[in-house]
Parts: sequence; C-alpha cells; structure tokens
Amino acid sequence: MVMMKHSIHNLEAIVKQVRRDIVRMVHGCQSGHPGGSLGCTELLVCLYFELMQRNDQFDLNGVGEDLFFLSNGHISPVFYSVLARAGYFSIDELASFRKLNSRLQGHPTTHEGLPGIRVASGSLGQGLSVAIGAAQAKKLNKDKQLVYALMGDGELQEGQVWEAAMYAAHNKMDNLIGIVDYNGAQIDGATNDVLSLGDLPRKWMAFGWKVIEVMRGNDIESVISGLRKAQASTGAGQPVMLLLHTEMGNGVDFMMGSHKWHGIAPNDEQLRAALNQNAETLGDYIVS
Repeated sequence: MVMMKHSIHNLEAIVKQVRRDIVRMVHGCQSGHPGGSLGCTELLVCLYFELMQRNDQFDLNGVGEDLFFLSNGHISPVFYSVLARAGYFSIDELASFRKLNSRLQGHPTTHEGLPGIRVASGSLGQGLSVAIGAAQAKKLNKDKQLVYALMGDGELQEGQVWEAAMYAAHNKMDNLIGIVDYNGAQIDGATNDVLSLGDLPRKWMAFGWKVIEVMRGNDIESVISGLRKAQASTGAGQPVMLLLHTEMGNGVDFMMGSHKWHGIAPNDEQLRAALNQNAETLGDYIVS
C-alpha cells in the first residue's frame, strides 16, 4: 500500500512541476484544456501524494485501495501528469499527449491499458454514476476503502448527475466522496450566466449529502484539511460532497479567472511566460 506523506513545501514543488507538464502537453499538440487542469492541480496532487491509499501495483479491480474517477475528463492533462509523477507510467510518455496512437487521449480511455485509468470518460455527467457502482462493489466485498469522483460545476447541469445524487443518498453510500471543481466557469462563460446552479451547498444537502465547502481550493493546506474532513465524515450513513472553490488557470497569471482558457492552447510566447511562472522542480519530461 502506497501511503506517501510530504511536507507542504514538497507538495508545492510537485504542483509547480505538474503545472509545467500541463502547459507543455497542451502546447505540444496545440489542443486540450489547460484552464480547468491548472485549477485542479492542488486537489489531484493532494489526493495522490497525501490522502489516498493506493496499492503498489495497479489493477483495474482496485481491491483494498481507494479509487478515483475523473468525470470531467477534458482536464486529462492534470490527471495524466499526476499519474506519471506518482509512478504509474513514465513521465516521458506525457510528450505523446493527444498524438496519433497515444495512450494519452484527450479524454482518458481504457482500451490501451494505461495504468491509473479505470474508466473512459466521454460525455460529461456520467462519472458519479460509475463511482457509485464502484462504491457499491466495495460494500458488497466488505472492502473498507473509499471512492472519490471529481466533477466540474458546469457538469452539474447534466440530469444524470442528480439521478446519481438521489441514488447515492437513498442507498446510504457513505464510502463515497464526490468533489466539485467549483470555479464558476465553463466553455461558454460563467455558469451563473449559462445555467445557474443556484445555492449549490443547500442543493446537495437537500439531496441527502453531507456537504463540506472549501473556499480556498488552490491552497494546499485548505485542500488537505477539506479532504480530511470529508474522509472523517464517511461511514455515517450518507455520501459526502466536497465543494472546492478553485480558479480556472490557477498558477498562470494570464489564464486565471478567464473561461477563454477552458479549451485553447498557449502559443510559443505564452508557453514561455507560463513556464517562467512555474519553476522546474522535479525535471521536465523529454520530448524525443
């Protein structure tokens, strides 16, 4: 079982390197989604390097370990980078992002057997349902580990999410932690302008979930504190929802706070500026 513990300083160094990976990957193929990836960097680094209990060897069943499902699969750059930096596959494979015949497609897929990927994420709104299935399997198998599912706030405009929310509460899925990347932005603009989510904390509570809100979702200590509160809230007869307030494009000043960076790639000059703001800490991947 992998139970890596790092200082805040070490986690911050990993975050900087992951940011470098994200902007280099998207720039390298001139395609992808840097904004949301950068906004979720602290979360995924804290999960994989501090909070989740993971087996030494990856297998799809995930028996006896915590499981993570990425529902908003377009933020695959941050997911691939964290998986590679956590040792699931070679960091140099990041150079193949979105290339022909690459295992690192725009949305994660399972057909090429990339370690760390347990489900293909296609249309948004489906990941919570998959996570519920995994959580139910753990209960049936008397497996005490937890299941996490990350969704975007714009994704909550999908009806299947709320069907899943009702199902999880009705079946007392108290080994499940849902997470919402609550950045208030989606590809067409602000979520409040496109289709308002209303009072999201009260909405999840009304659906029978225990809600924990983290206002500083790009602060490592706040993220760890929120995740530990979520973990401590499991086993009490209801699913747990962590609402994580993040900023799209966090860590790259010209990308921050703008929905336009949801799905466009930086040019050469913008790449240099982004890299200048995030020092190389663990070694960049090599482009052959």
